[in-house]
Amino acid sequence: MYNNRCFNALANIKGGEDNTEIIGKVLFFQKRNGVLVVADIMGLPENSTGNFFAFHIHDGTSCTGKDFSDTGTHFNPDDDMHPLHAGDLPPLLSNDGRAYCQVLTNRFRIEDIIGKTVVIHDMADDFRTQPAGAAGKKIACGVIVNRHC
Repeated sequence: MYNNRCFNALANIKGGEDNTEIIGKVLFFQKRNGVLVVADIMGLPENSTGNFFAFHIHDGTSCTGKDFSDTGTHFNPDDDMHPLHAGDLPPLLSNDGRAYCQVLTNRFRIEDIIGKTVVIHDMADDFRTQPAGAAGKKIACGVIVNRHC
């Protein structure tokens, strides 16, 4: 499936000041037909949406600011409606605080997302509400950095 030692990009995820127990990694593997995104996250809190958490790539380049405000909005270079943003990913499903997810997407290439941010929100994405799916507060973040195999 994938070689965990040879990924093309990485985001180290850390929770915000109200969710310091959240940690994890998101790995990105460039494939011929898209990018394989692999997320392994721990320390997620319980929430009111069945322990689903919105998971997006945002266009900001920093995990700073109050409640990660510097992450900006969803990565959306084609100015599409939600949920067709390039940065819209399937939700994470927490199992006793841990979520693991793999998804193959052709909405971006590795070079498009280097320096952008991965954001986890405290609620599920409803895939309808504009512009961001009523996903709630940003609770964890990581900056995507390049890694050469």
